[in-house]
Amino acid sequence: MGVNEVTPTLYRHYFSTLDRLEFNSLLDIGCGRGEFLAQAKERFPSIKRVMGIDLSPLMVKQTQKRGVEARCIDICRVNQRFKIITAIFDMVNYLDDNELIDFLQCVESNLEDGGYFLCDINTLYAFEEIAVGSFIKDGGDRFVTIDSFFEDNEYYSEFTLFERFGDSFKKSKESITQYYHKVDRLIELTNLKLIENSLISVYGDEPEKHYLVFRKLF
Repeated sequence: MGVNEVTPTLYRHYFSTLDRLEFNSLLDIGCGRGEFLAQAKERFPSIKRVMGIDLSPLMVKQTQKRGVEARCIDICRVNQRFKIITAIFDMVNYLDDNELIDFLQCVESNLEDGGYFLCDINTLYAFEEIAVGSFIKDGGDRFVTIDSFFEDNEYYSEFTLFERFGDSFKKSKESITQYYHKVDRLIELTNLKLIENSLISVYGDEPEKHYLVFRKLF
């Protein structure tokens, strides 16, 4: 769906920040297939611990296959401290307001004093102008249709997947909801100090994301 094509652009902002920091541990929340963590291990070979967490067992297995430590666990059950915690590619937007409160508290408790939390969230433009509508992605033996709309600060998408099995196709459906969060709301919900807020573009010229860096003060 175009994600793989734009992740290198997004990763550059994270690595640009990490290049300026001193750290020996990194936790990635919602690590997916572990591509970011694999690149981080290669870029920063002196890091003592690199770990990913994801609620999908499949994604955790994919990350582990890259030689990266990964666990299928929620951030609130990690109970370990890291100098850097990341949540990449609008992972925070999958949390509603109540979940966001708990999430930020758990991020803070798992950060070392002086540690950093790096994340990106979608702008209103990303939800209103880029993500809405109907799309089809055809992969030959499998194709997916996406129907999505944005209303009352909630972005809803329904995915319909068709997979070929012999002379017929199997149909399956799934849906996701994302939530628009203002930067001020994140600041309000955490004791972490926002030290960077950059508008960035990964798909075009108009900024679709806020890239945010928070720090846990001593």
